[in-house]
Amino acid sequence: MIKDLNKKIRAYALKNAIHYEGRANPGAVLSGLFNEGLEKSSVKKIMPTINEIIKEVSKLSLKKQEKEFEKLKEFVSEREVREGLPELPNAENGVVMRIAPSPSGAMHIGHALTASKSYVYVKKYGGKFIVRVEDTNPENIYKPAYDLLKEDSDWLFEKKAEFVVQSDRMDLYYAYAVALIEKDSAYVCECSGDEFREFSKKKKECPCRGKSIDDNIKDWEKMLSSEFGEGEAILRFKSDMKHKNPAMRDFPLARINLTEHPRQKKKYRVWPLMNLSVSVDDIDMGMTHIIRAKEHRDNAERQKLIFEVFGKEYPWSAFLGRVHLKGLRLSASQITKDVEEKKYSGWDDPKLPTIQSLKKKGYRPEAFWKLTEHIGLSEVDKTLDSKDFFKLLDEFNKK
Repeated sequence: MIKDLNKKIRAYALKNAIHYEGRANPGAVLSGLFNEGLEKSSVKKIMPTINEIIKEVSKLSLKKQEKEFEKLKEFVSEREVREGLPELPNAENGVVMRIAPSPSGAMHIGHALTASKSYVYVKKYGGKFIVRVEDTNPENIYKPAYDLLKEDSDWLFEKKAEFVVQSDRMDLYYAYAVALIEKDSAYVCECSGDEFREFSKKKKECPCRGKSIDDNIKDWEKMLSSEFGEGEAILRFKSDMKHKNPAMRDFPLARINLTEHPRQKKKYRVWPLMNLSVSVDDIDMGMTHIIRAKEHRDNAERQKLIFEVFGKEYPWSAFLGRVHLKGLRLSASQITKDVEEKKYSGWDDPKLPTIQSLKKKGYRPEAFWKLTEHIGLSEVDKTLDSKDFFKLLDEFNKK
């Protein structure tokens, strides 16, 4: 256990609060404590103490914070601590990072806060930032979103982000699917969804799993032609049907979907699912570090298995808790629906939390970069009043 833990927590909270005009952030305090030797396994135990001390510190005037910090500054490590966002490991030679929005509408505040963390890191270390539109589900695409996302991306990331659309890379996904089959790491499953769920529940392998590589190649070709209909076959990753986590048991990689794709029309009938397309892209693009929502933990574990098949090292990953802004509805699909139904004057309607609306109000990209640094990296869910959030954003925008 760290000696004088409570004093160190208070010292780091005061240091961070002074840096950000009186408002301390738990992520910055944790970053300091990690430098002191805090184990990740202890975070859950000490978070209530951190939050309570931050609450106390935030009630003090800036003058009182500075006076108290003078008494406690000896408890702050002399090692350099990045305010808000911690240093990334293995980043000395630059980083490759990404955000992967779906084309369901324009970007909003939620996209900006998450994506800006990665962009700030790319600015710090050098490298490449990629905006990768995940559009391999033909059923959930709003065609104008391609242009909307590109416009928002150019503004938020200074026209420095590489803009990639997944459905333009289908040949690559197909090549990797065949490679997985040839490595005996994937197979074509003809079981119905209910049948497979029963096998999974009993931790048993389905009969399709025992097919030869040659037979699986032939069945994959049948998926690509018209010999298999929609729902009659699916490509699965060959993992472990006895895995303690049911989500890891022979998860799906690609399916037949005959819905017309808004961008590719009827050019393709087999579409990669997220874990295949994301793994292929991250390998092909040389991704080094990934920041994503914590609900993608299982997906990250699935993707690691695909990386292992190809002998690739999985990127360093961080997972984020949800930031809930009371009074704001951050759903790209719902905003799109409302704009299409003329409930708003357009994407830049002042009542919307979209990037276009905020840009029109005079906010600058730098305000989001600074705010996301202030929020830091944390798996803890946060609830903020939208009025307080915009006050904070206003402060950074003035700077």
